[in-house]
Amino acid sequence: MHQQHIKNIAILGSTGSIGTQALQVISKNASIFRAYILTAQTNADLLIEQAQHFLPAYVIIGNESKYADVKAALAHLPIQVLAGSQAIKDVVTEPAIHTVLTAMVGFAGLEPTIAAIKAGKTIALANKETLVVAGELITSLAKQHQVNILPVDSEHSAIFQCLAGEENNRIEKLILTASGGPFRGKNLDYLTGVTKNDALKHPNWVMGAKITIDSASLMNKGLEVIEAKWLFDVDVDRIEVIVHPQSIIHSMVQFEDGSIKAQMGLPDMCLPIQYALTYPNRIKSDFKRFDFMDYPQLSFEKPDLKTFRNLAIAFEALNQAGNMPCIVNAANEIAVASFLNGNVSFLGMSDIIEICMQKISFIGQPILDDYLNTDKETRILAQSLITQTPSAMITI
Repeated sequence: MHQQHIKNIAILGSTGSIGTQALQVISKNASIFRAYILTAQTNADLLIEQAQHFLPAYVIIGNESKYADVKAALAHLPIQVLAGSQAIKDVVTEPAIHTVLTAMVGFAGLEPTIAAIKAGKTIALANKETLVVAGELITSLAKQHQVNILPVDSEHSAIFQCLAGEENNRIEKLILTASGGPFRGKNLDYLTGVTKNDALKHPNWVMGAKITIDSASLMNKGLEVIEAKWLFDVDVDRIEVIVHPQSIIHSMVQFEDGSIKAQMGLPDMCLPIQYALTYPNRIKSDFKRFDFMDYPQLSFEKPDLKTFRNLAIAFEALNQAGNMPCIVNAANEIAVASFLNGNVSFLGMSDIIEICMQKISFIGQPILDDYLNTDKETRILAQSLITQTPSAMITI
């Protein structure tokens, strides 16, 4: 890969699963990339450690109560230390930045992504909630500012790679693969009693707690369906989900002639991260290689939409459109956090989301303020539902 200049990368969420793996990619390719901005919400200790190693131009801690600690720890280094969500939105517009990797968890990634797009930055998108919440707004802004949105999710990266060179060929169907998570094949009776520890045991991927729970409930796949609709401009009836327990085929594209392209590889997020940072080029890596003899059988099955209601909920939200995906996302974030804290059951998460879909005002053509207000109102309602239900199980 021929580089005249080092690419300066802003990593929003550098202490999370995607952020730490992105830093591994940058570390191995120091002649190509520089970690120019590192941000974290609360993990000040790891952020300090990363800053000492990578010497970025800026470090931002979202939780302002930890600013003094970070500032003091890095005082002897040529690093500007800032704090708060506004600082993140401001600093992503820095002229020296080439690519903004949005790896923040949840709704928090929306406004910094908008700021980066308006500043003309290439977006490496790992924060799927940005497109789930405001897909129409984000994609129109990207077109207006002629900004590339490069997917980092393994499924969307797979589709993106399958579409290379196919710009003039019609997509008949996108096929998103799902591992099925730790509860694949289980019934509702089994899921009634599952714990946080059960749900965090993902069979194939190492991810943060929130996305791991979403994977167990299949909400993660539902969010990916919504994201795929906006990334690739396809209608919901042309997006299919299939369960593929081995997680070797990351997703597929079927074209109108019936041909299907698949992108395959071992489940390792470093590969899609690296591809997004180097696009349109590929560079040599030392990632472990896939061997067909290690996986003599690849299997596929239909998702169980009755047991795993969250996937059906996401399809319904996408069909309704407007601010409904924003409602689903906000309710889900509160529900997952409550499940992780032991305040709601695994199946109760879906109940919370469905009540919020019924009770929060629907807006067909939302603007940014509508998304912000919808998110806030939904979180308040979802939290009140959990607070009012000491049994930790909500039923409609």
